[in-house]
Amino acid sequence: MNDPLSRIRIVLSRTSHPGNIGAAARAMKTMGLTRLYLVSPKHLPEEQATAMASGADDVLTAAIVVDTLEEALQGTVLAVAMTARRRDLSAPIAWVRDAAAEAVAATGQGEVAIVFGNETAGLSNQETDLCQRLAMISANSEYSSLNLAAAVQVACYELRLAGLDVGAPPPVHEAGLPASHDEIEGLIGHIEAAAIKSGFLDPAQPKRLIPRVRRLFARAQPEKEEVAILRGLLSSLMDTRYWPK
Repeated sequence: MNDPLSRIRIVLSRTSHPGNIGAAARAMKTMGLTRLYLVSPKHLPEEQATAMASGADDVLTAAIVVDTLEEALQGTVLAVAMTARRRDLSAPIAWVRDAAAEAVAATGQGEVAIVFGNETAGLSNQETDLCQRLAMISANSEYSSLNLAAAVQVACYELRLAGLDVGAPPPVHEAGLPASHDEIEGLIGHIEAAAIKSGFLDPAQPKRLIPRVRRLFARAQPEKEEVAILRGLLSSLMDTRYWPK
C-alpha cells in the first residue's frame, strides 16, 4: 500500500539557525515524514543541526538544498504555505487540519509541499504567491508566534492524522490530472507575456494583475489539459496578424 506521507515535501525557506533545521527533521521523522527541502538556508545542516535532530540524521542527510522556492516546488500539484497572518489577495486560507486533509488527498495526483518561512519574518508575499493554499495554526491570538520546529511538528502531526484516515491515496479523478506547479507557472508567464504584447499590461506599472491571476488559478485548480488549452489559445492569439507588432 502506498504511503501518502512519502509524497509530501516539508520545505523550509531561508532558515537562519541550523538547530531549527535539525529540530524540524526530528519533528518530521516522529510523524513519518522524511522528505526535507531547504531553500537558501543561512547555514547548511552542521553539528548543531545533527544534535537537535536526535536520531533523525537520515532526514538531514537526504535533505535537498535549492536556491529558490520555485525549485523546491517543481513537480508539485499542491503547495500549502504555513502563515501566522492573513494576506491581502492571498490564495484561499484554511486551518492546518483542513489543509492537511486536502494535502494528503492531493498525493493521489502527485507531489505536495508544505512550506515554512524564515524564523523571524516567515514567508514573504512573493513566496506565498507561489502556493495554492495558505494554512494557519489555531494558536493563542495574544501570542501566536510558534518556534519553526514547533510549527513543523503541528503540521506533520495533522498530516499523519489525515494520512491514517485516508490510507492509500484516492484514485485519480476521471476528469483529468491536476496541473503541476511548473505548468501553472508557465501559463502565468504566458499570460503576462500576452498581456504585455497586447498593450493590456504596462510592465513599468504592472499594478496587481499577476498576483490576481495567481489567486484565480489557486482557486480554480486547473487540470493539465486545461492549461494546455489556454496556452494553445494564447499562442494562437499572440501569433495572429491582428495583434500589435
